[in-house]
Amino acid sequence: MCRWAAYLGEAVFLEDIVTAPCHSLIAQSHCAQEAKSPTNGDGFGLAWYGDRPEPGLYRDILPAWSDPNLKSLCRQIKSGLFLAHVRASTGGATSRMNCHPFISGRWSFMHNGQIGGFEKIRRALENSLSDEVFDQREGTTDSELFFLLMIDEGLSTDPQGAVARATSRVIEASRRAGLEPALKLTAAFSDGQALYAVRYATDDHAPTLYTSVFRNGGGRCIVSEPFDRDGGEWQAIPPASFVTMTRDGTSIYPFAPAVAKFALAV
Repeated sequence: MCRWAAYLGEAVFLEDIVTAPCHSLIAQSHCAQEAKSPTNGDGFGLAWYGDRPEPGLYRDILPAWSDPNLKSLCRQIKSGLFLAHVRASTGGATSRMNCHPFISGRWSFMHNGQIGGFEKIRRALENSLSDEVFDQREGTTDSELFFLLMIDEGLSTDPQGAVARATSRVIEASRRAGLEPALKLTAAFSDGQALYAVRYATDDHAPTLYTSVFRNGGGRCIVSEPFDRDGGEWQAIPPASFVTMTRDGTSIYPFAPAVAKFALAV
């Protein structure tokens, strides 16, 4: 699965998180320690916020460790809010359109996890989208589709509720297809003002999630895997949690999507 890191606070160079630390996202792209696969070489991406409401976006299909453009951009760009992701594909071709983060207007989104049995419920989930939201579909991944489900469920006004309702739609689609739901969801997303994250799985093995106060300037980080184990004090986020991070602090709430009860199809 994938590795990602997000930051909120005073503007810092992206390299302070993405490329410079001893266990940076670049290091995790070829030597992750808490992922199912240690190699995350199926592309990468950055979304960062500056003076405009919508984020800048840079994505490519090269392994993050071998792209000099990524290192150059991280050395020069400063931002007070950014998301960075290295991809290990669980489905979908290696293409720019399938690399995270995904953006829609002012929103950005990235994901570590997968929708089990996606090929059997993809059509039903896509058909459930409103025409306006479906028209935003560019790639073929389950991650982008989940982001669009969130948008369809009112992300702009109710971030936590939108994630819960999108999760319920995936679980119910699996059951209607006669499948045991198998969703792993550790994701981060932002509207340019706050950072949000969720850690959830339908089994007992949700992908990891950590937060920390960044020592340079007092900003806050949320990551799938710590990038500085020696110098940071990392708090593990428990499973079934929703995180809201602002410049004033971090709040953690229980996350329990409501799911209709009905028998599996036979």
